[in-house]
Amino acid sequence: MKNILLIGGSYGIGLALAKELQFDNKVYIAARTNETITDMNINYIPFDATTDTLDTSKLPEVLDGLAYCPGSIQLRPFKNLKIDGFESDMHINFISMVKVVQTVLHNLTASNQSSIVLFSSVAASMGMPFHTSIAAAKGAIEGFAKALAAEYAPKIRVNVIAPALTDTPLANKFLNSDEKKEKSAQRNPLKKVGTSEDLAQMASFLLSEKSNWISGQIFHVDGGMSTLLVNG
Repeated sequence: MKNILLIGGSYGIGLALAKELQFDNKVYIAARTNETITDMNINYIPFDATTDTLDTSKLPEVLDGLAYCPGSIQLRPFKNLKIDGFESDMHINFISMVKVVQTVLHNLTASNQSSIVLFSSVAASMGMPFHTSIAAAKGAIEGFAKALAAEYAPKIRVNVIAPALTDTPLANKFLNSDEKKEKSAQRNPLKKVGTSEDLAQMASFLLSEKSNWISGQIFHVDGGMSTLLVNG
């Protein structure tokens, strides 16, 4: 049974991933709240990724997997974005993630081979209007992941999932009506909006031994948006 740490696992993709993992792994969730996971086989650690330092005394000595789930979606014209907006996106998506990885690095290297899963965005590889801030933050994640994967191979595998807009609490303002969901679905080559479960299944695979020959990769779980031109 593997020890897996999820940062921000009480909502959205993190919660869906916890549900995938809870029966075959020992799952630790470090998050601000736990009301959605009280009936699950989960070890909860109160933690705010933007302000707290993770208490490693509440973790096992060996960690076999880490998934960092917190993120942001700030879409604004570049001319209206202030520097603190860029700093905010970079902090929650990238700096806080780096801090967590450094904090548990000893635990991850104690495993025979551990796996780190990070989350980017289709916007990091596609030029999309109003995405300058989030694309910059997610692009930093992708570059970091490849470098870290190279530095710690074969001890730690590091991979990134880059979704298109997904139906999660974080994206609610973009998908809070049937009309918005349908418009988003029609912009996608597979004509559907992604779900938390779609992303959790890929993350679960990357955390498992089934992916033990995969590292340094960016997986575009995006309905084909980043590679298929079907609406032109």
